[in-house]
Amino acid sequence: MRGVPRSEPEYPPDVKLCLAVAGTATLYDMRDIYRIMDANFNRAREALRVIEDFARFVLNDATLSSSAKDMRSRLREAMGRFPADALLSARDTPGDVGTVITSATEADRPDAAAVATAACKRLTEALRTLEEYAKVANGAAAGEFEAMRYAAYTLEQRLALRLAGTERFEKVRLYVLLTSRLCRGEPVEVAQTAIAGGADCIQIREKEMSDRQLLTHARRVREITQGADAMLIINDRPDIAAIVVADGVHLGQDDLPVADARRLMPAGAIIGVSTHNIAQARAAVADGADYIGVGPMFPTDTKDAGPIAGAAYLTEVIAEISLPHVAIGGITAGNVGELIAAGARRVAVCSAVIAAADPAAAAAEIKKNFTAENAENK
Repeated sequence: MRGVPRSEPEYPPDVKLCLAVAGTATLYDMRDIYRIMDANFNRAREALRVIEDFARFVLNDATLSSSAKDMRSRLREAMGRFPADALLSARDTPGDVGTVITSATEADRPDAAAVATAACKRLTEALRTLEEYAKVANGAAAGEFEAMRYAAYTLEQRLALRLAGTERFEKVRLYVLLTSRLCRGEPVEVAQTAIAGGADCIQIREKEMSDRQLLTHARRVREITQGADAMLIINDRPDIAAIVVADGVHLGQDDLPVADARRLMPAGAIIGVSTHNIAQARAAVADGADYIGVGPMFPTDTKDAGPIAGAAYLTEVIAEISLPHVAIGGITAGNVGELIAAGARRVAVCSAVIAAADPAAAAAEIKKNFTAENAENK
């Protein structure tokens, strides 16, 4: 019968001490408990490695990767409270009936994000099991597993928000840069009408406002974009972006590094980087950007962006860079078709929309060039 001591090999002193602490648990009970804990320790550790590698190699997110790595260390320390010999002796992989039990969806992982998401679920489940069974063997360790489980929920949330942000940006086609001095009308109203015409994302780009003016302006535009389910990106200023809970920040080549900007941003925020050649695009990928600006495509008076990169640079990016790209620089309704034909999936425009007499109509004229067919381009 279960719970009745069987003939067992002599346990070492540390195991006997653990059994004494456990109180009424028999050797048979403890062997089963150690077997459960060993299996779930391995399950949690492996899940954390999967999450860490996704954050490191797919998202290039040092913060998320470090969090997963730190949790692996905490897990290892907590398991150190249990006798290693007893855990190993309780392991019975050949006799584990669970090794041949699978679910219909267990092998269904459409992409790397799905692999990481499944690992998060596996992690919290394993930690809960460790927490519950540790209550029999070591109450102090049970508290540690509980704390890790709550930390794992936060890790899962941060990963999910980051994925949601990047997936949402994937759907962007028309990205409008909002600069007050170039607007024909009141800037917030211009943003609202541009969105009505088809703009999926507004980037606030203001170089002449004071910090307080910029914050007030960003809050007003944030209300507009939230109400219209459009994205909001702040140029250069991760601090302002964080305060108004913007969807992300866009950085130039001389702005804060991506890793430092990400420390200031809320979970799930995306970071874009302006690039003007393939070397800068490669660097942006290595630095952990979520998307890159590619340009300038055509001559522009909006800002000094250096030599014209043109559609040839866009073609280079499409062939080599996996990050979402935004073609930018001098784009109008008259030339956007050329970029779409070259493979552009989304474009950023400024004066062509915000300086137009009718920003909604100008936005709609550009947006209509994105058909279902060409929107499938990377």
